[in-house]
Amino acid sequence: MFEYRVRHPESATSVVIRPRVIDDIGALLSGGFDASGRQRTAALITDDVVGPLYAERVRASMTSAGFRVEEHRVPSGEDAKSLEVVSDLYATFAAARLDRHGVVLALGGGVVSDVAGLVAASWMRGVSWVVLPTTMEADLDACLGGKTAINLPAGKNLVGAFHQPRLIAVDPTCLQTLSPRDVRAGLAEGVKHALLSSPELLAWCEDHAAEVLRLDSTATAELIERNLRIKADIVARDPFERLSERIVLNLGHTFGHAIEVCSGYALRHGECVAMGLIAACRLSRTLTGLPSEVVDRVECLLAALGLPTRLSVAVESDAVIEAMRDDKKMCGGRPTLVLLEDIGRVTLRGDVEESAIRAALDSLRDAGVHAPIGQ
Repeated sequence: MFEYRVRHPESATSVVIRPRVIDDIGALLSGGFDASGRQRTAALITDDVVGPLYAERVRASMTSAGFRVEEHRVPSGEDAKSLEVVSDLYATFAAARLDRHGVVLALGGGVVSDVAGLVAASWMRGVSWVVLPTTMEADLDACLGGKTAINLPAGKNLVGAFHQPRLIAVDPTCLQTLSPRDVRAGLAEGVKHALLSSPELLAWCEDHAAEVLRLDSTATAELIERNLRIKADIVARDPFERLSERIVLNLGHTFGHAIEVCSGYALRHGECVAMGLIAACRLSRTLTGLPSEVVDRVECLLAALGLPTRLSVAVESDAVIEAMRDDKKMCGGRPTLVLLEDIGRVTLRGDVEESAIRAALDSLRDAGVHAPIGQ
């Protein structure tokens, strides 16, 4: 069990990692009644997949702590990150008379926390919210940092806000209900954090890959705790991404997001991030001198974790480059790319020629280490 606090300029987030913590949410929040004795409302937002598995347990915990619980389910997957869904949630909040003493609970993966966090940030100019992640990707990355967003036809995550959650409660036992493919997809963020932090963590991931894949309880808890501490340290230095500190978390994501969009979201986010990491590492080898040994280790680790290192779907490099132009971190018509000089040594480049980006994308179709996506 791990418990710690992440401090922000105007608030702090409590992080609790322990088995079956979702049964204790009400007790962790407490205060089901406000100072005037009125019952507080909890808006529970989940999706059609996670809701049937865990919503009733969360509801029971909150009800026992005195909260009135109103549940709303959004579509599973990226379809939930839309203006239409946000509008429906506002209508739900209004009907439930959710006031500034209320709390929003995001039960699910990164998509659910993205949309739930956005409506929490904007409802009555901001109400408290709690993240209850249920996927590997959310456990390792998306649950922490306060980034919330929805998509537009013009691009991914173009409408959003920074809104730090009051509490993040990670229940590793929820991972047992994931498909093997979804477990694997989430691990790409763990590889990213290892590359940003230290050779020691990358070696730990290499040594414990098999244990993590079979969701060994000790290895999984340590992986989650290590990753969240790394991200928390970066976020604390640059909570609103106004400096160059937090942008490093975009390693592999400028490529990955564009691939994700061009695939029509047929690929998991983590699968696209894995290929984005390979592209970024290969581009780094050319532009910054990243040792070939590191590139090879990254490819082998991603393959060992069952993640794709080759682009096997029908996505053209020109289309991916065009999608990259919609990236929020564009500057002067070119994307700001996060590249590596070595493990733990990051550099930002906004001057990369399109020909070099295309070469990195084209290289993803080369033969080499390859793990099929599977189920």
